[in-house]
Formats: sequence, structure tokens, C-alpha cells
Amino acid sequence: MKDVYQILKCPIITEKSTAQNTEANKVVFWVDLSANKSDIKEAIEKAFNVEVLNVNTMRVPGKVRMVGRNITQRPTRKKAYITLKQGDKIPLFEGT
Repeated sequence: MKDVYQILKCPIITEKSTAQNTEANKVVFWVDLSANKSDIKEAIEKAFNVEVLNVNTMRVPGKVRMVGRNITQRPTRKKAYITLKQGDKIPLFEGT
């Protein structure tokens, strides 16, 4: 397994992810493309000392953009929806 901070890139804090956090106790992170579900689960448990029940992942393809005359593409990223055990919280998402 890679280092915890190589697997977890950054949290995703949007209206949708905040709603899922309050309703279903789910948090959302951008993760490394090569990370699998078990790596992500171990990284979350080590980094935040919580119990993970489920991990769902999704690859988000990069958008094609025009930069002047050139056509470029943003990189593909991977998103992970992590379901935490009831009562467990990650302070990063709580605002404390």
C-alpha cells in the first residue's frame, strides 16, 4: 500500500457531498487513480481513526477545453464515496 497521503488527494466539499454527509454519513474524496477500494478504506481508517463500512469509486473523465487555438484535456480523476460507521465523524467535514 502507498502512503496515506498519496492515496487521498483532497476532500470534495460541495452542496451534494455535504447533504450526503448529514443524511447518510458519507464523505467524498479525490483519490489516486491507481488506488483500489481496500487501499482507500485502509487510508481513511489510518488517517482519521474512523471505521469505514463501504467504499464506492467513480472515474471522472477529464473535460476537453480550448486554450486559444489548441484543444487540451484536463486529467482524468477518481472520486471515492466513503460510508462511515454511525457515530463516526471526520472533523474536516464538520467545520471544527
